[in-house]
Amino acid sequence: MTRIAICAPATAITREHAAAAQEFVAAEFPQHELWFHEQCFATEGHFAGSDLTRLSALVECANHPDYDAVWFAKGGYGSGRIAEAAVARMNDAAREKTYVGFSDMGYLLAALYRSGIGQAVHGSMPVSARSETGRGALRRVLNWFSGDASGVEPSVDGKTPVVAFNLITLAMMVRTPLLPDLTGHVVMVEEVSEHLYSVDRLFFSLANTLPRIAGLRLGSVTDVPENDREFGQTAEEIAQFWCDRAGIPYLGRARIGHTGDNHVVPFGVASPPRPA
Repeated sequence: MTRIAICAPATAITREHAAAAQEFVAAEFPQHELWFHEQCFATEGHFAGSDLTRLSALVECANHPDYDAVWFAKGGYGSGRIAEAAVARMNDAAREKTYVGFSDMGYLLAALYRSGIGQAVHGSMPVSARSETGRGALRRVLNWFSGDASGVEPSVDGKTPVVAFNLITLAMMVRTPLLPDLTGHVVMVEEVSEHLYSVDRLFFSLANTLPRIAGLRLGSVTDVPENDREFGQTAEEIAQFWCDRAGIPYLGRARIGHTGDNHVVPFGVASPPRPA
């Protein structure tokens, strides 16, 4: 049995979200066991508890020897406030775990990957268990925990190191202590709820600051707000424009993002974990 600890480093979930995830896993993946840290349901302003509360829960889950993996409950905003302090407090047990999440959890995945702690994995989160679309994305993660790589992003070849980030999260980490060295990596990016001019601005920043990466893939760009004028380029045209300008190979699309088609991306060069 794979024992999976769940905490919320950014924003809270409800007990109904937790119950839906528990029921789903019990029905379809009885080889896995979920444990929700009580912190998942805490609230303090925007966050799932204070920075200290969220930090303490994350470190407890990571350092606990009885758990095989840490699955982040939900995105939102907040994990960047605790990521550097969290990895500094992680022990040898933390280094043996798999860590799964995406969107705002990219701050933590980056910090873990940079520090060589465990296996960082881009993947959907338990908050999505209440819809069939969400459960489809969760099946890919749960299959990954079982050693089944069928839900991995199809372009991952097991030879070239890869990472996957929300676009604005990646841009915010440049020149901070969180960003790993991405030289030689295929970098996959996705975005949600940003104007196209903002997408362009983020690519401008990254095109001028990323190291010599092996290439870039664009995931979904969804829920784009209407602006008072058309931008004049699609999200893919924006990505291609800045890749061409920076000499970065544009490698096409990736099946990642804030949709039911969100696929698993293990950071680095990784094989599926062995079934427990």
